[in-house]
Amino acid sequence: MIVIYGIDEQLNPIKAKLSDVIHNVMQSVLGMPEDKRAHRFIPMDKSDFYAPGGRSDAYTVIEINLMAGREIETQKRLIKTLFVDIEQQLGIKPVDIEVIIKEQAPYQWGFRGMTGDEVTDLTYKVNV
Repeated sequence: MIVIYGIDEQLNPIKAKLSDVIHNVMQSVLGMPEDKRAHRFIPMDKSDFYAPGGRSDAYTVIEINLMAGREIETQKRLIKTLFVDIEQQLGIKPVDIEVIIKEQAPYQWGFRGMTGDEVTDLTYKVNV
C-alpha cells in the first residue's frame, strides 16, 4: 500500500501520471506485478500541509508500506529511482519529494482472509 500526500491544487492534476510513475518503479525495482497497484492519494488544503523549509508547493510525501524482506540496497534503489523518474516525467525536483518506506513483518499484514506469513501464492518475491 502506498499513500501519497500533497497540496490538493498540485496533487490532483497529476495523480494518474504520478501513480503510473510510482507503479512502474515498483515493478522495475521490486518486481511487483501489474495488478498490485494499491495507491491512496491524500490531497490536502495548503493550510493543512506544512512542509520543511526550502520546499515548493509541489512538495509531495510518498509513504510505501511493505512486508519486511527487501534488502537495504534494493530499498535505496527504489527511493533513488523514484527521485529520478518523478523528476524526469513530472518535473518535480527531488528536493520536493519525500519517500518513506515502512516495513512490517508479514504476520502484520492481513489480506484475502489471511495474514501475510500464511500466503503461499504471491506472484512476486518479497526477499529481493
